[in-house]
Amino acid sequence: MKISILVFGSDNFLATLPDQIRDTTAFSVEVITNLSQAVSRIQITPPDILIVQASLDDSMELCCWLKEQTKLSWIYCILLEDRPQLLVDKSKYGWEWELEMTSIALRQGADAYIWHETLDATSLQQEKTDFNSAELTASQRLLLAQLTVGLRKAQKYRDLIRTNDLLSAIALADSLTELSNRRALEWDLPRQIQKARTNGTPLSLIILDVDYFKKVNDSYGHLVGDRLLQLLSNRLRHNLRYQDTPFRYGGEEFVILLGNTTCDEAFVVARRLNRLVGEQAFTINSQLSINVTISLGTACLRTEDDANGISLLHRADQNLLQAKAAGRNRVMGCENYFSQSTSHLRVASS
Repeated sequence: MKISILVFGSDNFLATLPDQIRDTTAFSVEVITNLSQAVSRIQITPPDILIVQASLDDSMELCCWLKEQTKLSWIYCILLEDRPQLLVDKSKYGWEWELEMTSIALRQGADAYIWHETLDATSLQQEKTDFNSAELTASQRLLLAQLTVGLRKAQKYRDLIRTNDLLSAIALADSLTELSNRRALEWDLPRQIQKARTNGTPLSLIILDVDYFKKVNDSYGHLVGDRLLQLLSNRLRHNLRYQDTPFRYGGEEFVILLGNTTCDEAFVVARRLNRLVGEQAFTINSQLSINVTISLGTACLRTEDDANGISLLHRADQNLLQAKAAGRNRVMGCENYFSQSTSHLRVASS
């Protein structure tokens, strides 16, 4: 990925920068002269490095604004001082005055402050040299050095984002089944509810539980029980639609979010899953296969449901409890339909 540089300055200002900055193989450079456009660009697609022309109107306002943006603090802001009067004053007042100006610029939001004397066309052509060339002016060498600092900062930020994404994925995944976990459901369900209400589309969910799962653990041990949950999760995942998202809710209990799905459609999906689980035994290893059934409760989003989905989950859970009370291996939904069933765990060894 190319490093992106946003130049808040004129095209003529861009022409005074070292050629290395305009190297399209290494950098993606965009020039903007309007403050509101620059702010909008930074908010929508933040650049890695911001180079600001001090003589441009609103240059200091942009530096100050960026400093106040906590979530954008990683953007490296380089302020190039090209205001003619200050360049004249620099030669008059000496290094203490120069340091004071630098301090002011840094306090106002710049990460680096560099004096930038504009060259005429002839001098500029002579300065088009390689990075390591001694013909580069001191300010150009300092600018390229600060650019390197900005690149390091941008790379560290990208590494941090990748690490955070990995940690988030780990935190939201169930290590046994590789499905999303309960924490992921608690994060995703409110988002799905908001999306459904905004778009005016239905939303349903299924809560399912493995019937008599304790018997499996008691008869074969927890390792076999864990393997059964892995196989069940794979079967569920491979038989869901693209808009359906499964979660391991806890133990042998699972939740499936059904986007853009009505109550009737959710009931049909639940009955199909009930049949797919009960029809075929789960092969634990070459010596052992186990038949299990599942009970399922469905519910669909209502106007009165809370934004976090607690009432929606509770309603599906109550339907699951009804399915278990009615003999297990069946589906109970809003309409209290239920599937034809057999209610006992069937364990077969081979």
